[in-house]
Amino acid sequence: MNKMRFAIVGAGVIAPFHAKAIVQHPDAELVAVSDIEVAKAKKLGELYAIPHIYSDYEQMLKRDDIDVVSVTVPSGLHREVTIAAAQAGKHVLCEKPLEITSNKMTQMIEACKQNGVKLGCVFQRRVMPTSILAKKAIMEGKLGKLVLGDAYLKYYRSPEYYRSAGWRGTWELDGGGALMNQGVHGIDLIQWLTGDVSSVFAYSAPLLREIEVEDTAVVVLKYKNGAFGVIQGTTSVYPAQETRFELHGEKGSIIFGDSGFKQWKFIDSEEEMPQVEAMVNSSSDPAKIASDGHYILVDDMIKAIREDRDPLISGEEARKSVDLILAIYESSRTGKEVVL
Repeated sequence: MNKMRFAIVGAGVIAPFHAKAIVQHPDAELVAVSDIEVAKAKKLGELYAIPHIYSDYEQMLKRDDIDVVSVTVPSGLHREVTIAAAQAGKHVLCEKPLEITSNKMTQMIEACKQNGVKLGCVFQRRVMPTSILAKKAIMEGKLGKLVLGDAYLKYYRSPEYYRSAGWRGTWELDGGGALMNQGVHGIDLIQWLTGDVSSVFAYSAPLLREIEVEDTAVVVLKYKNGAFGVIQGTTSVYPAQETRFELHGEKGSIIFGDSGFKQWKFIDSEEEMPQVEAMVNSSSDPAKIASDGHYILVDDMIKAIREDRDPLISGEEARKSVDLILAIYESSRTGKEVVL
């Protein structure tokens, strides 16, 4: 079977995770990379033996030997690259968040549908062993009726981090702060585990960093299934804390973090807590995320194209976390509960 041929748009911090996953996959080939700063594209090209380097992604998209485009540009530019790729007949694997406004996400999803291409998004926490086991336990009814679904997303990002790229910490291109950039993974995961959210009440602000967007947020959630929840998201705590998820139901509790399960306890059950390998902790350094998740999602994208099915995390599924974050920002601005 022919290899699936990939190209990458954007050669910043996250691009090497896509590149590594693609070149390691036996059914994939990395054909080209583009970045407006061509030196970055050349550097990535040298690292991963990428044959074709571009400063203009629209020129790159004219190639007929590209099947899939990995979109790894700043969040607020995802729409324009995705639509251009779709119109060129290329499938899209978009880095999180899908985009930063509701309209932009809708336009991306529609463009991919109209052009008959797949749209997948990267939320690698969903494919971690802890997440999969927790989801399975919930689906099997081990927790019974869910009561609480909480996410504690306490990261540390230094003032230098925000100064390192002009788009960081801006509404225009980052779309938000601790929630939209770092916390979006955990927000995606907690709503995937507990269920869709019906309303939020929130406080968010830049309490420490000199940025437009929030470095600290606290959120109260009401889920559609009746459960309540809390999200705490920051980039302002030192030292960074382990990312943690707590799920409580009438029949028991599941608590886990980056280092594995902390609690796996059900009424009238002696079931032992599953042992899983700890994932790499990126709470302090964005370059230290595990690359396994990207490999799994690249593999899934290849299979989705060949089997003509939706990717594991489709555009519709990926937009939920952003819609939730936008509701959180609205609640923080207005001081009112916001219904999704």
